[in-house]
Amino acid sequence: MRIILGALVMLFIISAIFAPSSVSKGAVLGMLPFAAVLAIIGLGQTLVVQQGGIDLSVAGSVSLTVVFVTKLPDQKDNRLLYAVAVAFIVSLIAGLLNGILVSRLEINPIVATLGMSSLLYAVMMIVSLGISHRTTVLLNNISSNLTLGIPNSIYFAIGAVIVTTLFLKMSVAGRRFEGIGSNARAGRTAGLAVKRHQTSAYILAQLLYCLGGVLLGGILTQPTAYQGDSLVLPSVATVVLGGTSLLGGRGFPAASAVAAIFLSQLDQFVLSLKVPYAVRTLVTAMALLVGIALYSVNWGLVKKKILSAVREKKVGEISLG
Repeated sequence: MRIILGALVMLFIISAIFAPSSVSKGAVLGMLPFAAVLAIIGLGQTLVVQQGGIDLSVAGSVSLTVVFVTKLPDQKDNRLLYAVAVAFIVSLIAGLLNGILVSRLEINPIVATLGMSSLLYAVMMIVSLGISHRTTVLLNNISSNLTLGIPNSIYFAIGAVIVTTLFLKMSVAGRRFEGIGSNARAGRTAGLAVKRHQTSAYILAQLLYCLGGVLLGGILTQPTAYQGDSLVLPSVATVVLGGTSLLGGRGFPAASAVAAIFLSQLDQFVLSLKVPYAVRTLVTAMALLVGIALYSVNWGLVKKKILSAVREKKVGEISLG
């Protein structure tokens, strides 16, 4: 947590020096809603990664949710609740199928979730025909309006972080969830329902993706039918930068949320420098690689090996001398 917080503070300082427009009040207020969406989606990815998996169905799930909450209401506020309910029901089914494919049928999570993403895209094309639709006034107000000077979407993200953290850190089920992620074999030996917990990770993740998609559908007045495409890599990056190991185990929801703000501000900073979109994507990929290097590499062992090599070299030089 301290590392990503320090990185975020440093990023804002660098942004203020080299691209002051990226930290203006308007720019920050414009960035925060998208950071909130990414934080919520990153929480879902965190839960899956904690079980040693990865969920690449983010793109299809978010895109389909955005289509549901913009297409089905047809700009009528009184039909919004129906559209949101449909989106959550479909997400629940998608999460259950992901869980069954990965935990019960033991299909590689990359293959299973990519297939699910393709299926969700197919449903999205049937519903929308690839055509974008305007959001309702009510959803736009819920997602984008300010309360006490803060975008409403931020409150949804804070609520999601609090609930996820309480589940993981304060409940028996959450502690079992983390324990199984750390060592599934030990969980089976202890008589825990390993497959059920693994399946629940994909279900909860899909529900969080759906929440993020609903908010995104309101933040953008006319989102595209492929709005989730740009969220797959950042969702994984938030997990890694937040300190959750890609091998599973303990998760850090609050750190993942801070990482989402970091990535959103980083994108805003790079955008202010007027670089091409490809470079912005490359910067996100580099942030992911840095996160993997920080949290996955045993730097203590690397240091020992370097010092050992230096000592051996000195001993060799003395012997030759």
